[in-house]
Amino acid sequence: MTQTMPDLVESYIGLRRQLGYRHVGCERYLRAFGGWLDAAGHHGPVPQELSVAWAAETSSTDPCNPARRLTVIRGFLRHLSGLDGTTDVPPPGLLGSTGHRKPPHVYSDAEIAELLAAASGLAGRLRPYCYKTLFALMACTGMRIGETLALCCGDVDLSAGVITVRFSKRGRTRLVPLHPSAVAPLRDYVTRRAGLYGKPGRADAFFRTDRSARIAYNSASSTFERLSVRLGWTAQNRTRAPRIHDLRHRMVVRRIQAWHAEGANVEAKIPALATYLGHAEIANLYWYLSAVPELMSIVADRFETYAGQQPGGRS
Repeated sequence: MTQTMPDLVESYIGLRRQLGYRHVGCERYLRAFGGWLDAAGHHGPVPQELSVAWAAETSSTDPCNPARRLTVIRGFLRHLSGLDGTTDVPPPGLLGSTGHRKPPHVYSDAEIAELLAAASGLAGRLRPYCYKTLFALMACTGMRIGETLALCCGDVDLSAGVITVRFSKRGRTRLVPLHPSAVAPLRDYVTRRAGLYGKPGRADAFFRTDRSARIAYNSASSTFERLSVRLGWTAQNRTRAPRIHDLRHRMVVRRIQAWHAEGANVEAKIPALATYLGHAEIANLYWYLSAVPELMSIVADRFETYAGQQPGGRS
């Protein structure tokens, strides 16, 4: 190979991005692996023992972390193997399980009300209205926090009641229709923002505060954490401590519950919900049915109905 390992990593990351894949955490691992090999003076085909050694060299106390690290770099190693023909590609599961996805916390209506009330109490002229609107939008649309923070003013069409989410996960763009009840609060925020800072341009960030023209993810996350502490939210009596991303999970669970209560064909509606949420695979939604306690009863009810309709089943 004439290229250094960091060069090969960057080439691989560029290829993935062209295919629509973009994951900051994975790219960080890949660059760390390339830098580690380069520092060790290794520039040829990668033997399995080196990959395993890097994966195991972690300060994390999570026993599944080495397996996750190795899983991340397997794609790069397959890429190298196609170039040099001799790089070893570790078999799946070589270092054990990568861990199990924990069920999300599903916010109650009371908790959402508490969060919005706490956000309203933040300091600043625009900041409390900004965060109250931000959290409410995530709760009612299921948009990811990164998608919400990336919105520009031109992406939010309140006249049509539609939000355009651009360059989301895997580079996808989608339209997110809004329920009429969501439009009025968004319009109130837009009016207040314009009154304080003038009419924004289409390319300006939709969500801003008194100090920041665009909110960074770390700022939104730390603000949510402070509000959680103020509200006394912990993992006690919950599936896990509430997280900002669980606002998205709440929307999914409540939507499926509502369909079930209405007697709708939930399975037929899953593809539409997956599209609305920007999921690349419908299987990502079916996970909720097996992992979220609130939805497992729906599966049980459906099975009871199905079993009762079979020959010899209960009437």
